[in-house]
Amino acid sequence: MRLIILAAGQGTRLRPLTDDRPKCLVNLQGRSLLQWQIDTARSVGIQEIIVVGGYLIDQLRNYDVKVIENPRFASTNMVQTLNCATDWFDDGFVMSYGDIVYSPAVLQSLLTDQSPVAVTVDTQWRSYWERRLDDPLSDAETLKIRPDGSLLEVGQKPKSYEDIQAQYIGLVAFRQSGVARLKQTLALLAQDAADGRHPFGGKRSFDSLYMTDLLQGMIDMGEILHACKIEGKWMEVDSVSDLKLAHQMLLEGRLG
Repeated sequence: MRLIILAAGQGTRLRPLTDDRPKCLVNLQGRSLLQWQIDTARSVGIQEIIVVGGYLIDQLRNYDVKVIENPRFASTNMVQTLNCATDWFDDGFVMSYGDIVYSPAVLQSLLTDQSPVAVTVDTQWRSYWERRLDDPLSDAETLKIRPDGSLLEVGQKPKSYEDIQAQYIGLVAFRQSGVARLKQTLALLAQDAADGRHPFGGKRSFDSLYMTDLLQGMIDMGEILHACKIEGKWMEVDSVSDLKLAHQMLLEGRLG
């Protein structure tokens, strides 16, 4: 397995810290977010790491990773950034957002899950969201899990906490048939875009798709996405307040 990190965005909510660096190079307790991920990956045996960059991409070349580019980073979203890495999917890979950090135990859980598509979800998300936000429900997304452990719904606007059994963290593994289905889905999205259609019958264009749009679209097309459940031991750094909280939670042993 290799790790593909999506790190093309400008990180506007982390300004002024991202005025002179990519979001994934913001410092957390003496290490960039990217270095946290590199160290975690190497600790569980993943040696090959690909970073899909865009904004201030040259700074990423100072790290021991393979750097590829999303040249349209300023006008596209996560799915198109992932699409730039299709030549590196091979028979399996872990996809990670560039603005998260997680413990080796979290990554090992995902590597142990042999499902064709395994989506890491945090069942203990609410206590973390309550520290991040005055109204956790305003930012959280739906996530519903079938009795067999597969995902039924992800990434929608919740009406209540009952719509959220866990929270997607931005970490997914694709293996063999899962890689094939992902490639097929991306090809269909590209064809829809070429024909002037919005994918999955939705409001957003291919360029604007969030990763949760892709995951839900695959579910709706009949693909089985397995929920790889974790209990904390990860953090997202999407804003200056997130970064302050992450510093504090590291001191508290958040990553174990």
